[in-house]
Amino acid sequence: MSRTAAILLCAGRGERLGHDVPKAMVPLAGRPLFSWSLETLQSCPAVDDIVVVGESRILRELLSASGLSLHKVVAWVEGGQERQHSVARGLAALPPGCDIVAVHDSARALVSAGVVERAITMARECGAALAAVPLADTLKRVEEGVVTETPPRAGLWCAQTPQVFRRDWLEAAHAGAAGVVTDDAALVEQLGHAVRVSEGDATNFKITTAADLSVAAALLSARKERA
Repeated sequence: MSRTAAILLCAGRGERLGHDVPKAMVPLAGRPLFSWSLETLQSCPAVDDIVVVGESRILRELLSASGLSLHKVVAWVEGGQERQHSVARGLAALPPGCDIVAVHDSARALVSAGVVERAITMARECGAALAAVPLADTLKRVEEGVVTETPPRAGLWCAQTPQVFRRDWLEAAHAGAAGVVTDDAALVEQLGHAVRVSEGDATNFKITTAADLSVAAALLSARKERA
């Protein structure tokens, strides 16, 4: 039976949110931001184990008062200088017997268990998959403040996380990385493996600014009212 581990990345900086602590620790709806996606991974039946990457001592202290179950967390690992380095550290801490790895950014705090499960199911079938949504906006290529090109929107998607891979593919991709890239799918693509697209969700957006944080808080409040 295939066993899946999730690597939850919590090491990003939070300056654009107006805070002097890592983004994962910024308060969101009364809890540290990273706790929301951690809770979703905990509740997702497709996830067996979780490795949390970030400032482990502080992250655990922040969770101590939340009452959140941590029964799936098997390791706490310090983050690296770049996102790519943090993923590599998470990979090194994975338990034996895990052959599928889901990498998720804690900044996507509103990810649903459905989005996670769809990506994992697809990766189990084909080896690599990422959550994504079709691009809705028109793109403009700009140089020195002037539009130089309007690329056709057809076929363009916005990549999200989780991104899910066979463990051996992801380990080989990181071991052979020639430079720093913005996501793990790009590394796996460089090995020649096809990465399938799994249905993401518009609410699975990356919290980057104070405005994003306000939107996320409003969405969480609406979820609570519907529950």
